[in-house]
Amino acid sequence: MGQKELEIGYNKILDGNKEWVEFVKNDSTGRFEQFAKGQSPEILWIGCADSRVPANEVTGRKPGEVFVHRNIANMCVHSDMSMLSVLDYAVNVLKVKHIIVAGHYGCGGVAASLSQKQFGIIDNWLCHIKDVYRLHAAEIDAISDSEEKTNRLVELNAKEQVFNLCTTSIVQNAWKNGQDLAVHGMVINIVTGELIDLDTTFTSNESLGKVFAFK
Repeated sequence: MGQKELEIGYNKILDGNKEWVEFVKNDSTGRFEQFAKGQSPEILWIGCADSRVPANEVTGRKPGEVFVHRNIANMCVHSDMSMLSVLDYAVNVLKVKHIIVAGHYGCGGVAASLSQKQFGIIDNWLCHIKDVYRLHAAEIDAISDSEEKTNRLVELNAKEQVFNLCTTSIVQNAWKNGQDLAVHGMVINIVTGELIDLDTTFTSNESLGKVFAFK
């Protein structure tokens, strides 16, 4: 890509913003004026950074209704200060009611974690997904089709990240203090746009195991 192509691409960004400004200016609902006063979303979405899975569109929500954190393969790592900071703000300041951890079929990060190739610095991040594979190796290895193998690990990974999220001190203390908060695991079918419930919802720490249940 040459300098001219870079300039064209950049100008498209600016042109797109001009269209957005016109849309905001001509909007008669008053919602954008309300946005300037603050936000009060009920949903925290933790999803993959993949450009094909935007949170608002998938959930049919308007701007201002979903607080979003995204990273490679929708991971909830206990040492990830970026994720924890978003989580803390969403739970303790915005008082969200629902947290959705959303994987998606065909996830490149999950597929990469199943290979033996090196990809660079991201290999250190993929080790967290490989740990999920390690927990379910017998089931995953029994699947012969590579696409099905990846998609099954996508599901298992989303479920594991829900568990990781629920065991953070942030979520644990919210429940301890009587806050209404539900954590859900879901997967997006990017072909159909369907958001699939993985039947992995927690509203308390009662089923996490006694070592994870804060008192």
